[in-house]
Amino acid sequence: MDKIQVKGLKVFAHHGVYPEESAQGQDFFVNVCLYTDTRPAGIADDLEQSVDYGELSMFIDRYMKEHTYKLLESVTENLAREILLRYPKAVSVKISVSKPHAPIPLPFEEVSVSIERSFHEAYIGFGSNVGDREEYIRKGLETLENESDIFLLRTSTIIETEPYGGVEMDPVLNGVVKIKTLLTPYELLAVLNRIEAEAKRDRAVHWGPRSLDLDILFYDKLILEDEYLTIPHIDMKNRTFVLEPMAEIAPGFVHPVYGKTMADMLNELKEKG
Repeated sequence: MDKIQVKGLKVFAHHGVYPEESAQGQDFFVNVCLYTDTRPAGIADDLEQSVDYGELSMFIDRYMKEHTYKLLESVTENLAREILLRYPKAVSVKISVSKPHAPIPLPFEEVSVSIERSFHEAYIGFGSNVGDREEYIRKGLETLENESDIFLLRTSTIIETEPYGGVEMDPVLNGVVKIKTLLTPYELLAVLNRIEAEAKRDRAVHWGPRSLDLDILFYDKLILEDEYLTIPHIDMKNRTFVLEPMAEIAPGFVHPVYGKTMADMLNELKEKG
């Protein structure tokens, strides 16, 4: 991936744990590396197809002056987030913020915090089979879209399927939504659990009736399994209500474990009858 870099940007701002730091201010130095595709701008010789590093520098200076944080970690984290939100052509950002005049009673050159952050693509399965199913889904997706670090990209057709798991209950409305997010998998899970709770999701019966079900199906190409979260979502190769909407909005997406596209997995399931 191509890079646009700004190195050693000097910013006078008011950040620090001690009161005198936030009151008096001090110099900070910022290094930023944006990962983006510079080829369209390079071919067209058109700044609008790239990221204006002059404007980026002014934005960093302005943001650090207008906000005050105690921790250098907070400065760096929030600045990285705001850069990604402001410059959609950036796929990811690597940023370092250093503090050469930190209150350390020993000789040193500087202290700094360096991080790399990026947007992630995830697929969220949704379902409902209690009460006004359409309304539960509509409100759930609306709440998801209103989250500051989540952006809905595409939503599948909603389909009705028979319940899965052997529990007697009403048919289920199911679908999949593709999102772009700055959240980690566990942060995303917490958001989904909160939205389910707001819909009064009852978890008393495993695979039982639910007002709203929100599951992380995929998160980039991540493979993860622990006591809290399994990605990709388990047993989807046998679940029409997952594969059909996935094949609709992302037929060429390859399952990171099985190495098969969503379209191929759906066809294989249909052939099994």
